[in-house]
Amino acid sequence: MSDVLFGQGYHLRFDPKLWGAMEPYPPLGALYAAAVLRDAGFSVAFHDSMLAVSEDEWAEALDREGPRFAVIYEDNFNYLTKMCLLRMREAACTMIAMARERGVEVVVAGSDASDNPGIYLERGARVVLCGEGEASLVEVMDRLAGRVPGELAEVAGIALADPDRPGGLRRTPARTPIRDLDALPPPAWDLVDLARYREIWLARHGRFSLNMVTTRGCPYHCNWCAKPLWGQRYAVRSPRAVADELGRLVREHEVEHVWFMDDIFGLKPSWLPELADLVEERRLAVRFKCLSRPDLMLREGTVEALARAGCEIVWMGAESGSQTILDAMEKGTTVEQIAAAADRLHSAGVKVAFFVQFGYPGETRADVEATLQMIRDCRPDDVGMSVSYPLPGTPFHERVQAELGDKRHWVDSNDLDMMYRGPFTTDFYRQLHTVLHTELRARRRGRELAGLAARPWRLRPRHAVEAAGVLARWARLPFERRRLDRLARLPHRGIGPLPPGMSHAEAARPSPQSD
Repeated sequence: MSDVLFGQGYHLRFDPKLWGAMEPYPPLGALYAAAVLRDAGFSVAFHDSMLAVSEDEWAEALDREGPRFAVIYEDNFNYLTKMCLLRMREAACTMIAMARERGVEVVVAGSDASDNPGIYLERGARVVLCGEGEASLVEVMDRLAGRVPGELAEVAGIALADPDRPGGLRRTPARTPIRDLDALPPPAWDLVDLARYREIWLARHGRFSLNMVTTRGCPYHCNWCAKPLWGQRYAVRSPRAVADELGRLVREHEVEHVWFMDDIFGLKPSWLPELADLVEERRLAVRFKCLSRPDLMLREGTVEALARAGCEIVWMGAESGSQTILDAMEKGTTVEQIAAAADRLHSAGVKVAFFVQFGYPGETRADVEATLQMIRDCRPDDVGMSVSYPLPGTPFHERVQAELGDKRHWVDSNDLDMMYRGPFTTDFYRQLHTVLHTELRARRRGRELAGLAARPWRLRPRHAVEAAGVLARWARLPFERRRLDRLARLPHRGIGPLPPGMSHAEAARPSPQSD
């Protein structure tokens, strides 16, 4: 019997696109929280929903472990969790009910719970952790377990049901996030079945990859980016602590690749060169992917340090090939910086991938084509496409909330539903996704095959099949673009760009002429 059973609502199987890609990573945020709670003297068990078939496996874990308490702790470092997908919310609420049926009190933590604590409290949670959760979790568990006297309402950074207050809940004062990340214990890797992850990775991708974080938070001000956990705060681990953890993962778990899940990797100018020096000194032969911004790639020495440290690919938040849209987003970058960053990374032998976002208010068909042209010109190795997604607490959400219907979140990561009155229809953006990736894959694989053609001794029969596939994509593309053109002409009233001097709050107010 354990004091606490940890779990999370995110199930990879409930996200068809990502289940097909099969690149599973353990829920790092929950593993940090479990390690902190264990260090505080609680016995903990862990149910990893990432590879579970359904919520029924959580019920089995509850019956097997017989915990006094359950903690449903979402992985706050995984951007898919931060999207607050509806199917994952349903799973978390089902798991709350399963625990309550067994008389187990439940604590919930995560981005969606921080934004919408009432939903989880109404479904039976005793406490919702709002914001960064570890310190609040320890204080909550001390009181629930009777180790420390006092009321739950004395704990900072939580929400509780309170029928006597407006909205039926009580929020306590926010808690200041942890500054000294090196003081945290390492994630509780022993609580998950890493052998199962390794088997999947080797079978599907030929190497074993795990996840790490070096920072928490993001100091930038993109007006569509939700920050319910850390706000504008940014904390960073020391390069030495990161190198130590890398070494442990290589030695103890035979890791060959790492995904650094930071919102912004290597923000401080001296941090990356120091990490690269340590990686080279210790001969840590591990490749990695990370997320960053185009402007950071243009700082002197940054790309070179990434290459020395083992960076395989940088995912950049390019967002748009239209400067008008970048400025409207308050992105703080330029189209020229995007192109220069891609060129610098490629010249250093580091792959580059773009996150692009369509559907921002005021976007025109010319802006869409400018983004497609940027992708052609910069030749990224991969592209992740999204449409503008209104999340609570952002100026973007404030602006479009009057346009939102009953659906406020996507069901899964491939939903691409235009949930407000955007520039074009949902069908247009879903077709745009098809056009973008059809052309991207044709160009990318065509370049790869052309390189092989210069070395004919490396050609194999399968390459002829792949060449036929490239030709088929090029043949299909005009038909897909014509369908996109037809969808662009459908009657649709979108939200225009902000007039000069108008705030997002003013734009959100309906005008007397609005229908």
